[in-house]
Amino acid sequence: MSPRQSRKSRKAEAESAVENAEVAEIEADLETEVADDELEATTVAVESGADDEEAVVDQPKSAPEDRDTEGPLDEAESNPVRPYVDLGGVKILPRPELGLRLEVEEGSQRVVAVALDFAESTLQVQPFAAPRSSGLWHEIREQIAEQLRRQGGEVEERDGALGPELLTRIPAPAGAEGGTRVARFVGVDGPRWFLRGVISGKAAVEEKAGAEIEELFRSIVVVRGGQPMPPRDLIPLHVPAGAQPDAG
Repeated sequence: MSPRQSRKSRKAEAESAVENAEVAEIEADLETEVADDELEATTVAVESGADDEEAVVDQPKSAPEDRDTEGPLDEAESNPVRPYVDLGGVKILPRPELGLRLEVEEGSQRVVAVALDFAESTLQVQPFAAPRSSGLWHEIREQIAEQLRRQGGEVEERDGALGPELLTRIPAPAGAEGGTRVARFVGVDGPRWFLRGVISGKAAVEEKAGAEIEELFRSIVVVRGGQPMPPRDLIPLHVPAGAQPDAG
């Protein structure tokens, strides 16, 4: 082995050790909390609709042209040796100062979303089953926009780095701090899955912070699995093996 190859090998080993330590730190800090009404409402918008693949309206997929190399990746496209935090339907690549929370449905205690806190912003993600040859984001985007407008929100559709997205301003619930919540809804269609993200905090209103969260979104790996699932069904999420989450 040449000195240059040896240095590269040591560097790769050091990076892997750092990532493994970050995985352990994230799992140690894992929290769970009850999903709020806003999440539950938009989850219903995704999960409602067709019961089987044949009944889904044939829509083109919406995804960046380089999705299969730059993400969000399918499990088959990801690097199998990288240490990810395994949450079932998604795998999260750890990084310094990344906080991870699981949001659970109050009645069933089902994990319904993953919230990533990073750089004064929050990225909330959900993976859904999708048809093999068509996409969901175009139709779901319209349904979310309609639902939020009925709730009194303002919705602006625009093109972003990930494709079409919604910039929304939603009145805060009575008694909550602040008069309006600003959020961005993004989505990417992959092979037999759809990944939706809700961006809040600085990344919803500032370009530089937004680019950081978009990169975080693209680092996610979706694990669809081989089991049959109706389109729009939430791909199961779970607490990492061995982690002891604290109730939030």
